[in-house]
Amino acid sequence: MTKSNHFSEQPPETKGNRTMKKSQFRIWFLIPLIIFAAVMVMLYFRLGQPTEIVTNTALERPVPAFELPLLSDTSRIMTNDNLPDEPFLMNIWGSWCPTCVIEHPFLMQLEERGVNLVGVNYKDDIGDALSYLNRGGDPFSMSIQDSLGQFALDLGITGAPETFVVDGDGIIRQHIVGEINESNWQDRIEPCLTVLNDANDNNVSPDAIQVEEVCK
Repeated sequence: MTKSNHFSEQPPETKGNRTMKKSQFRIWFLIPLIIFAAVMVMLYFRLGQPTEIVTNTALERPVPAFELPLLSDTSRIMTNDNLPDEPFLMNIWGSWCPTCVIEHPFLMQLEERGVNLVGVNYKDDIGDALSYLNRGGDPFSMSIQDSLGQFALDLGITGAPETFVVDGDGIIRQHIVGEINESNWQDRIEPCLTVLNDANDNNVSPDAIQVEEVCK
């Protein structure tokens, strides 16, 4: 009697199956390369594009309510009531921010010209922040410490530095993303601030048409 073979032979792998598996492997291998190439192409086309982006997140609304410590004396809690009652710039900065370092000397120039700047120290170590101001000078009438970044988030920032032009009633009229320098100061920020200061000096609300023309 012939013993029956209980183990059936598996059919040999065909050339077509091997080819299909190799093709699938190549596809999975290529996907990361395709994604990387797409990102590089996107970055290439961003080269030379303006880094300053005007966003409308915070425009035409009051400075968000806050209760934050004063950077120079953390025992003192600042609120919206401590903000200037005249037009001012609110600058988001951090000692860890390379562009803030580049911007800082120009902020010192603005302070010398009589521009009122309020600083928001964003997600920073207090010791590093104070050392930063000791080295480069302090252009701010006051700086509040936003260590958790919640106030900056309420403002709608995307990073640092960013600057908001605020009128005498605490309404945000202009939002500058990126570094303030002589060029955008003369072209955009100073004209807006001038309109707001004129209205404040005359105890009237800023003219909506003028604000639309020079602050946006």
